[in-house]
Amino acid sequence: MKTMIAVVALVFSAGAAFAADAEKKAASPAQLAQQEKMKSCNADAGKQELKGDERKKFMSECLGSKPAATTQQDKMKACNAEAGTKALKGDERKSFMSECLKADKK
Repeated sequence: MKTMIAVVALVFSAGAAFAADAEKKAASPAQLAQQEKMKSCNADAGKQELKGDERKKFMSECLGSKPAATTQQDKMKACNAEAGTKALKGDERKSFMSECLKADKK
Protein backbone atom coordinates (compact mmCIF):
# COMPACT_ATOMS: atom_id res chain seq x y z
CA MET A 1 0.00 0.00 0.00
CA LYS A 2 2.84 2.39 0.85
CA THR A 3 4.40 1.65 -2.51
CA MET A 4 1.15 2.49 -4.28
CA ILE A 5 0.89 5.81 -2.43
CA ALA A 6 4.51 6.61 -3.27
CA VAL A 7 3.91 5.87 -6.97
CA VAL A 8 0.77 8.04 -7.07
CA ALA A 9 2.62 10.90 -5.32
CA LEU A 10 5.49 10.59 -7.78
CA VAL A 11 3.15 10.70 -10.78
CA PHE A 12 1.37 13.82 -9.47
CA SER A 13 4.62 15.62 -8.70
CA ALA A 14 6.04 14.76 -12.13
CA GLY A 15 2.85 16.04 -13.79
CA ALA A 16 3.01 19.32 -11.85
CA ALA A 17 6.68 19.77 -12.74
CA PHE A 18 5.93 19.11 -16.40
CA ALA A 19 3.09 21.65 -16.42
CA ALA A 20 5.28 24.28 -14.75
CA ASP A 21 8.06 23.57 -17.25
CA ALA A 22 5.65 23.92 -20.18
CA GLU A 23 4.58 27.36 -18.96
CA LYS A 24 8.21 28.52 -18.76
CA LYS A 25 8.90 27.49 -22.35
CA ALA A 26 6.12 29.56 -23.95
CA ALA A 27 7.82 32.01 -26.28
CA SER A 28 6.98 35.69 -26.12
CA PRO A 29 6.00 37.57 -29.29
CA ALA A 30 9.49 39.10 -29.38
CA GLN A 31 11.07 35.65 -29.15
CA LEU A 32 8.79 34.34 -31.89
CA ALA A 33 9.76 37.27 -34.11
CA GLN A 34 13.46 36.63 -33.46
CA GLN A 35 13.01 32.94 -34.28
CA GLU A 36 11.32 33.85 -37.57
CA LYS A 37 14.12 36.29 -38.37
CA MET A 38 16.71 33.60 -37.64
CA LYS A 39 14.92 31.15 -39.95
CA SER A 40 14.75 33.73 -42.71
CA CYS A 41 18.41 34.75 -42.42
CA ASN A 42 19.47 31.09 -42.26
CA ALA A 43 17.45 30.28 -45.38
CA ASP A 44 18.96 33.25 -47.24
CA ALA A 45 22.48 32.18 -46.25
CA GLY A 46 21.71 28.67 -47.48
CA LYS A 47 20.44 29.94 -50.84
CA GLN A 48 23.64 31.91 -51.27
CA GLU A 49 25.64 28.81 -50.28
CA LEU A 50 27.71 30.78 -47.78
CA LYS A 51 30.25 28.93 -45.63
CA GLY A 52 32.57 29.72 -42.73
CA ASP A 53 33.44 33.35 -42.05
CA GLU A 54 31.30 34.62 -44.94
CA ARG A 55 28.25 32.92 -43.44
CA LYS A 56 29.02 34.27 -39.96
CA LYS A 57 29.36 37.80 -41.32
CA PHE A 58 26.14 37.51 -43.32
CA MET A 59 24.19 36.10 -40.36
CA SER A 60 25.49 38.84 -38.06
CA GLU A 61 24.46 41.56 -40.49
CA CYS A 62 21.12 39.95 -41.24
CA LEU A 63 20.19 39.41 -37.59
CA GLY A 64 21.46 42.86 -36.63
CA SER A 65 19.35 44.66 -39.20
CA LYS A 66 16.15 46.25 -38.07
CA PRO A 67 13.10 44.12 -38.74
CA ALA A 68 10.60 45.20 -41.34
CA ALA A 69 7.56 46.93 -39.98
CA THR A 70 5.32 44.44 -38.26
CA THR A 71 2.06 44.06 -40.08
CA GLN A 72 -1.24 43.98 -38.25
CA GLN A 73 -1.60 40.33 -39.26
CA ASP A 74 1.78 39.48 -37.71
CA LYS A 75 0.79 41.26 -34.49
CA MET A 76 -2.51 39.40 -34.44
CA LYS A 77 -0.75 36.04 -34.84
CA ALA A 78 1.74 36.79 -32.06
CA CYS A 79 -0.90 38.13 -29.66
CA ASN A 80 -3.22 35.23 -30.42
CA ALA A 81 -0.43 32.73 -29.77
CA GLU A 82 0.41 34.38 -26.45
CA ALA A 83 -3.26 34.46 -25.41
CA GLY A 84 -3.45 30.76 -26.26
CA THR A 85 -0.43 29.87 -24.14
CA LYS A 86 -2.00 31.79 -21.25
CA ALA A 87 -5.28 29.91 -21.82
CA LEU A 88 -7.30 33.14 -21.74
CA LYS A 89 -11.04 32.97 -22.43
CA GLY A 90 -13.95 35.38 -22.86
CA ASP A 91 -13.63 38.98 -21.66
CA GLU A 92 -10.16 38.33 -20.26
CA ARG A 93 -8.95 37.25 -23.73
CA LYS A 94 -10.63 40.23 -25.44
CA SER A 95 -9.00 42.64 -23.02
CA PHE A 96 -5.59 41.01 -23.45
CA MET A 97 -5.86 41.03 -27.25
CA SER A 98 -6.83 44.69 -27.27
CA GLU A 99 -3.87 45.70 -25.11
CA CYS A 100 -1.45 43.44 -26.97
CA LEU A 101 -2.43 44.83 -30.38
CA LYS A 102 -2.13 48.43 -29.13
CA ALA A 103 1.28 47.84 -27.50
CA ASP A 104 3.49 48.77 -30.49
CA LYS A 105 1.40 51.56 -32.01
CA LYS A 106 3.19 54.34 -30.10
